[in-house]
Amino acid sequence: MTAEQIQSRLEAELELDELKIKLDGNHASILAVGEVFADLSRVKKQQVIYAPLRDLISSGELHAVSMRTYTPTEWQREKKLALLS
Repeated sequence: MTAEQIQSRLEAELELDELKIKLDGNHASILAVGEVFADLSRVKKQQVIYAPLRDLISSGELHAVSMRTYTPTEWQREKKLALLS
């Protein structure tokens, strides 16, 4: 499994404006930006990301997933705050 394979799965299932994947062994860090996350709870946002990866997680091929999810508006604010710190 590669970061590109994870990215392809997520892009095939979700309409995202931005997606970044870092893979360290079988641990993935995901940054996803899209309107799909608007008005969702934190748990629902996680479920949106986990759904296309469910078989990789259940097989153990992907052991851990950490994620940050944003709407485009939240992401713009987050990037501005990062510049200020």
